[in-house]
Amino acid sequence: MLDHTDLSQLQAQSLRMQGWIRKQTFSPENEKKLRRFSSWEVAELIFKVNQSTFRGRLAADPSLPDGEVEEDGRQRWFSLEEINAMRRRMKINRRSLLPPRPSGTRAIRAAIANFKGGAGKSTVALHFAHAAALDGYRVLCVDFDPQATLSHSMGLSDVSEEHTVWGIMARDLVRETDRMNAAAKGAESGAALPQRKLPASVAEMGLDQLRATDFIKPTCWPTIDLIPSCANAAFVEFASAQYRHLNPEWSFFAAVSRYLDTLPEDAYDIVLFDCPPAIGYQSMNAVFAADVLYIPSGPGYWEYDSTTSFIGQLAEALEDLAAGFSGTVAAGTNLPKAFLDIRFLLTRYEPGNDLHRAMLSAFRQVFGQRVAEHPIELTRAVEQSGRFLSSIYEMDYRDMTRETWKRARATFDNSYGEFRDTLVAVWPLLARKEAAE
Repeated sequence: MLDHTDLSQLQAQSLRMQGWIRKQTFSPENEKKLRRFSSWEVAELIFKVNQSTFRGRLAADPSLPDGEVEEDGRQRWFSLEEINAMRRRMKINRRSLLPPRPSGTRAIRAAIANFKGGAGKSTVALHFAHAAALDGYRVLCVDFDPQATLSHSMGLSDVSEEHTVWGIMARDLVRETDRMNAAAKGAESGAALPQRKLPASVAEMGLDQLRATDFIKPTCWPTIDLIPSCANAAFVEFASAQYRHLNPEWSFFAAVSRYLDTLPEDAYDIVLFDCPPAIGYQSMNAVFAADVLYIPSGPGYWEYDSTTSFIGQLAEALEDLAAGFSGTVAAGTNLPKAFLDIRFLLTRYEPGNDLHRAMLSAFRQVFGQRVAEHPIELTRAVEQSGRFLSSIYEMDYRDMTRETWKRARATFDNSYGEFRDTLVAVWPLLARKEAAE
């Protein structure tokens, strides 16, 4: 017979293995560190200029970063900080190397969401975040999934549940309840509005005193921050149901949206949400806060079936919110929810697989131009990046054949390029949308 003590013992064994794995994948100090990038990568893959032009610009301006030359090596290797310093100061053929971002708008938010586990949501979120950082954007990632794959891949493993999305939601409950209780105590009829009282176990947690920045953690990428998740945050679904009972008027689905609205408009350029494989309180917060919805799916029939179920149930959930909270007066609760764009992205795609080609055709026949042109192909390097909790951008091409690495990087470069173009196309609509609301 096995009971909770046996489960605790199994967890302890697993935690020891986690520590060993981190030592193999992170630095000896048990911290993830970002590698340097070669002059070849900087020139051709990041700035997209030929190497001779890049070297010529460096030679012409001694004040630009020198990078480092490894022992017995000829190439220079640059940190991301040095790359961004060059990006701000260099122009190639009068072309700025800064990424496009409309002025007068806040960061654009994209949710990576689907029903099915294994669709590649965390992999897509990780690679898009890293590609955006190499593109010159400042990125905030929000890990909504208690499995915390994105958080672990970003190097954050020691996280308390108070500093996750659960903490943001509990903080919002206390603040929104206080706001409602401080509102007018009566209506024109003279009837007193109900006062909501939260139990001490919620009201006295102290979360309402946390600053917005207390939830944001730095990563080894200098232009990527993260609101992490952890396994202990899994109870948010149960806690949120209890919180709704304590205050039925609380617009739970807008908690993260309200939180993000308190951040300075120019703090970040892109906010990425990694969603759990379910429709619940956390995923509804992600979807409601998102401007763009990206739906990854594997290339099989059952994944297609699951994706169909996901968009159907999501439609019903958003319709129910619009009906149930139509009279809610609170920041960040504009209903019905509308997205600036919705896209479908096939993952783990094998071009030589007849079934995969047929499913890509089926997706395009049903969803038309909303299907990304470039699916994420399954390569050995992509598989290896997942095993080692790293993106292809973090892997050193010298650890494998350069062609293998370039092929894997190209599939994510192409997918990210479409993703960026989608965001840039709808980004200017944000100001008009918010003005209308």
